[in-house]
Amino acid sequence: MNQDSKIIIANNIKKLREQAKLTREKLSLILELENSYISKLENKRINITIDKLDKIANYFNIKTFELLIPRD
Repeated sequence: MNQDSKIIIANNIKKLREQAKLTREKLSLILELENSYISKLENKRINITIDKLDKIANYFNIKTFELLIPRD
């Protein structure tokens, strides 16, 4: 995953989480992921797997590819 993709995904997930008024902790509980994983993901410190990308997209009721589209 190139750096640009990592930044776009991280920004989109953070934006979706904030729009849903969820804390990182709450989202991690809902998705059954570690809170530190969500933090590292949003801070662009780790790469996400396709399975986890799908899981997040499904929760927010969007297509997985939409997490790869830069947004304002």
